Amino acid sequence: MAVPFRRTSKTKKRMRRTHLKKEVGALTSCPECGATIRPHRACTKCGYYKDEKVIKVKNKDE
Repeated sequence: MAVPFRRTSKTKKRMRRTHLKKEVGALTSCPECGATIRPHRACTKCGYYKDEKVIKVKNKDE
């Protein structure tokens, strides 16, 4: 089994890992209620997707 000749320094290791950070996914606003949602999904606040009511959502008033 191969063994590295020299130890990898902290700087080299950290430079290699700079691209491994997490990113925030894409977000859009719902055209019906203005809530922030992920694209291509039904809105969890109002239940609309592409100008159609697709899911029934309970309001806090009910």
